[in-house]
Amino acid sequence: MLNVSFKHKRFAPYFSLLLLVALSNNLLAQTRPKRKDIGGEPPNSILYVGNSFFYYNNSIHNHVLNLTSVADASNKGKYRATSVTISGSGFNSHDMESYFRLDESGKYSSVGEEIVFNKPSKQFDAVIMSDCSQCPVHPKLKSVFHEYAKKQTDIIIKHSARPAFFMTWAYKDAPEMTAQLAEQYTIAGNDNDVLVIPAGLAFAKAISKRPDMEFYQPDKKHPTLLGTYLGACTIYSSVYKKSLIGNAYSAGIDPKIASFLQATAWETVLEYFGVERVTGRDTEAMH
Repeated sequence: MLNVSFKHKRFAPYFSLLLLVALSNNLLAQTRPKRKDIGGEPPNSILYVGNSFFYYNNSIHNHVLNLTSVADASNKGKYRATSVTISGSGFNSHDMESYFRLDESGKYSSVGEEIVFNKPSKQFDAVIMSDCSQCPVHPKLKSVFHEYAKKQTDIIIKHSARPAFFMTWAYKDAPEMTAQLAEQYTIAGNDNDVLVIPAGLAFAKAISKRPDMEFYQPDKKHPTLLGTYLGACTIYSSVYKKSLIGNAYSAGIDPKIASFLQATAWETVLEYFGVERVTGRDTEAMH
């Protein structure tokens, strides 16, 4: 545990940045994830269950869907995503059972200007869940996080879908949350044999490399478009086990910055899961 105090406040910003760099590079100090994939075939339909961290910037599920569609352009229309979000919600806020009702969630999709009705079968191959920003580390809510991580996982598996936990990021002025959130999400993932998507670690890594970029809204919690795009890249790299480097979808972000975020997501995923980098001209994959 690092305890340092400063008599001069003018040094505090520099210490915060130094701490953030240390946290982003100190993955070996964390509990290591046991599961490195989501299981089974790559999912075609994904349900996103979370809160405002998901729905900011036209919703993270849309960005993952666009990245996926570009990465697999030969199968246009193959992928679909549904987002169910409640502001400020945690795992315990969602009635997961209701999301699997065949006559409701995932019944139809909007494709361009048309409504396409999906076949009345299993709506979702996978479910990506995010808890509230503080819940996994809050002294009064940590136990609730772990309790409902199991309850929601059991419901998802009962409906033959595969769960994944979306590890959120630290607040801008509280970088120590990075390691704390990573630890609790990883423990929950190991306890329930669930894939954890290390978006929070990707945030810390990107900020340590490019402190000039702004990943937070003025409230210091919610993501800017850069943050949402980075989270989407981390989801894709974790779920599909492939690099996005070179993917043409940039969400309107400068292509060079988008490329940096794609690379940062991939690097984070490889480090978190302890996978050696496999290089190739067009693709990189986790094995």
